[in-house]
Amino acid sequence: MSALMILQLCIVLAALWLGSRYGSLALGAISGIGLAILVFGFGLEPGTPPTDVIYIIIAAVTCAGIMQASGGMDWLIQLAEKLLRKHPDRITFLAPLCTFFLTVLVGTGHVVYTLMPIICDIAIKKGIRPERPCGIASIASQIGITCSPIAAAVVAFITISGSNGYAITIPKVLMVTIPACLLGIIIASVASYKRGKDLDKDPEFQKKIADPEQRVFIYGNKATTLDKKIAPESKRAVYIFFGALLVIVFFAIFQNCLPAYETVKAIKGAPVMEMLGATITPEQFAKIEEVVPDVTEVVMSPLKMNLVIQIVMITAAALMIIFCKTSPKKAISGPVWQSGMVAVVAIYGIAWLADTYFANYLSNIQEMLASMVEQYPWSIAFAFFLVSVLVNSQGAVVVAMLPLAYKLGIDGWVLLGVLPSVYGYFFIPNYPSDIATVNFDRTGTTKIGKYLLNHSFMMPGMVHTVVACVAGYVIAYLYHSMGWI
Repeated sequence: MSALMILQLCIVLAALWLGSRYGSLALGAISGIGLAILVFGFGLEPGTPPTDVIYIIIAAVTCAGIMQASGGMDWLIQLAEKLLRKHPDRITFLAPLCTFFLTVLVGTGHVVYTLMPIICDIAIKKGIRPERPCGIASIASQIGITCSPIAAAVVAFITISGSNGYAITIPKVLMVTIPACLLGIIIASVASYKRGKDLDKDPEFQKKIADPEQRVFIYGNKATTLDKKIAPESKRAVYIFFGALLVIVFFAIFQNCLPAYETVKAIKGAPVMEMLGATITPEQFAKIEEVVPDVTEVVMSPLKMNLVIQIVMITAAALMIIFCKTSPKKAISGPVWQSGMVAVVAIYGIAWLADTYFANYLSNIQEMLASMVEQYPWSIAFAFFLVSVLVNSQGAVVVAMLPLAYKLGIDGWVLLGVLPSVYGYFFIPNYPSDIATVNFDRTGTTKIGKYLLNHSFMMPGMVHTVVACVAGYVIAYLYHSMGWI
C-alpha cells in the first residue's frame, strides 16, 4: 500500500468523519469535498454515482411520505400501542418487535418516533426500567431496514448483485434477513430483560423521584395515540401502500409476468475477444450497446425490478393523493419524506466518493485482501460494520462496499448472509433515533455514558449484530446448498 494510496484513503475517511460530525445533509455534501480533492487534486478518474438506487429511494420515500401525510402512519402506531398496552409486562419483547415490523413495512426507521414515548410510558407505569425495552426497540427500528422490500439497503443489494452476476430477488433476500434479524432481536431482548436495576431498587432513580416536581414529571405525563381519531381516508392509504408492497413482491416472485423488451446481449468467448482485439477488456466489452454482427445478439428481457419498484411506488403515491385527500405539501414537510431525501444525498455523496477511491485502487485492494477473503469470506462483515459506524446509512454502506466485495471474488450468498452487519451506527450514539429515545425516557435510565461508548444501545446492538450475522450466514449457506439462492 503506497503512501499516496494511504493519503487518499485518509482524505476519504476525513470527509466521512467530518460529515458525520455535522450530520444530516452534510454527510453527502462534505463527501463532495473529498471527491473534488481526489479528482481535481490527485487526478483520479471519478466513479459512477448510484443513480438506480437513488431513483428507487425517491419513489419509495415519496410513497411512504404520502401515506404518513394521509394519517395512515398514525393508524399503524395506534395498532402497535394497543398491542403494547394490552401486554405491558412483555414490553421488553413486544416493543422491539413492533418497531422492527413498522420499519419493515414502511422502509425507514424514522417512523418510530411517535411510538418511543409510548414505550417509555408503558414501562414507567408498569415499574419496568425503561432502558430495557427502549434500548433494544431503538436498535430494532434500524434492524428492519435490511428486511424491508422497499428499503434502500435491500434494493441496492439486489440491483448491485444483479449487475455483478448474482441474480437475487426481494423474497429471497427477505428469506435470509428476516429470520436472522428476528433471532438477533429475540436474543438481544432476552439479554435486556433483567438489564440494570429495577426502578424500585435503583438509588439514582429513587433519589430523583424524591423531588416532587420530578415525580410529577415522570409519573404525571402520559403519551398516547389512542385518543386520536383515524379517518377512513387514512386507513385507505394504508391499504393502498400495502397493496403496492404486495404487487412488488408478486412481480419479484413471478418475473415471467412482467412485460419483456428487446435488449442487446453480448456473446462472450475467446474467438470474440480475438475478433475485437487485445485493446478491449471483457468488462469494457460488456458495456457495448450497439448491435454488432456475430458479436452481439438481440434477446427478450423482462422489465427490471428496479423499474418495477419505481413505477409501483409512484403509482401508489398518486392513488393516495387522489383517493385519500392527501396533501403533497404536508408530505414534503413530514419526517419520513425529509429523512428519506437526506438519505438520498448521503448515499449520492458517500457512494460516489467510495466508488472513485476503490475503482482506482481495485487491483491493490484485491492484492491486499485476497488471501483473507479467500480463506474467510465472511470477514467482509467487519468492513461493512466499520464503514457503517462512519456513514450512518445502511443503504450507503451497501452501495459503497458491495461492488468492492464482489470484485474481491466473494460469493453472493455469503454477502447476503452477513448483510445485517451493515448496521453499525449504533456504536457511536449520534443517530437521531437513539438521541430521541434518550430524550423520551423521563426516568433517565436510557442514556449516553460518560465515556461515550458505554451507552444504552451498545449491548443490544452488538448482541443483535453478532447473532444476526451468524444466523444469516448459516441460513444463507443452507439455502445455497439446496440451490434456493
